[in-house]
Amino acid sequence: MNIQVNAKDMTLHANTKAHIEVAIESFTKYSLEITSVNVHLQAEKQGVSIEFDIHIAHAEPVIINQTDDNLDAAIDLAIDRATKALRRLHDKMTSHKTSSVKELETLDA
Repeated sequence: MNIQVNAKDMTLHANTKAHIEVAIESFTKYSLEITSVNVHLQAEKQGVSIEFDIHIAHAEPVIINQTDDNLDAAIDLAIDRATKALRRLHDKMTSHKTSSVKELETLDA
């Protein structure tokens, strides 16, 4: 998994970057083939904006945008939203309704 963390118009401390990377590593528990995760942090007039861009093999990318006044709050909310989206995608992929060959009815000609 390729992880990139970018910060624009702000300084990113080591403990904040470590917090983001630990959260991204926890995304692997959903058994999705995550190929890369791009995290963009940006300072704005009314606080901080964070974007998670999660690329998954054989699925559409998951993009989470979060804006808040506090950097740590924005990061935690974005992580929670990304976790929820990945959990739902995992549930959708694993519990889809399929029928086996034995359950198919044969047509009498």
